Amino acid sequence: MSRTGSPSGRASCRIEPIAIASTSASTSSGGPSPGADPVPELPEVQALAERLDAAVVGAPFAGAAVLQFSSLKTVTPRPESLVGTTLQRVGRRGKFLVLEFGGPGLLVHLSQGGRIDVEDPPKKTRPRGAVVRLSFEGRPTVLVKEFGRERKAGWWVLAEGDDGPLAKLGPRVHTILRDQRTVSGIGRGYSDDIQHRAKLSPYASLGSLSKGERRELLDAVHAVLADALEVERRRTGGLPTKIGDHFTVHGKYGTPCPRCGEDLRRISYESHEVTYCPACQTGGKVLADRRLSRLIR
Repeated sequence: MSRTGSPSGRASCRIEPIAIASTSASTSSGGPSPGADPVPELPEVQALAERLDAAVVGAPFAGAAVLQFSSLKTVTPRPESLVGTTLQRVGRRGKFLVLEFGGPGLLVHLSQGGRIDVEDPPKKTRPRGAVVRLSFEGRPTVLVKEFGRERKAGWWVLAEGDDGPLAKLGPRVHTILRDQRTVSGIGRGYSDDIQHRAKLSPYASLGSLSKGERRELLDAVHAVLADALEVERRRTGGLPTKIGDHFTVHGKYGTPCPRCGEDLRRISYESHEVTYCPACQTGGKVLADRRLSRLIR
């Protein structure tokens, strides 16, 4: 990613192609040949999400210029429905870029030849391979383009509660931990503590985790349950009226994180609340509470 000065006073930011091919590996269309570049995977897409998050989060959505009609994979809701809503987070699930607007969302999948430019100052040109240009008030434009002859890069506009193609990635980790058919004996409280111990976002899906993150998750399951068992073994008599007094973060919204001291936050997740630490689990990002966003609309 390179930065240069711009008339607006902000840095000009260009996200370089995710995968690098030699200059000889090209097609007549001006891009890399279908077999030359690897598909962008977790590290590339995650880093790209973080750069986009820094560039455009906090700005109202101003519109989408569809530059390749077949790239839009949804009919409803229309892209115009997002205009005026504030972009709250850019994240990743699997190989999808996820733009969150406090309920509705927008997904981008780059497939193999997809690339992204952050255009500062904003542009209105139509370069070769252009797919869609996303505009934000007072911020750079985000151009999705695709090299090569295949046209597989796409984007989706999703209504609140609709996971679209993300549903194929499998359930989120928090859901898996509470599913008694998958991991018997773990409920809401320990799910919060396990994800906090593993430093995983409450919105993380199992399919999006790297091998290292899966190992950390498994280690966290063992450690949290072992610690809890030791606490319970020291009790006498039956179960107390209020259980879970030894939870690390669950139910402790607003108190300092025991690891870093940051105030713990909570979000509405499915039919209950999830407690998490922004500093430890989401890279400092405060997640949008979908329940709150429904109330203020």
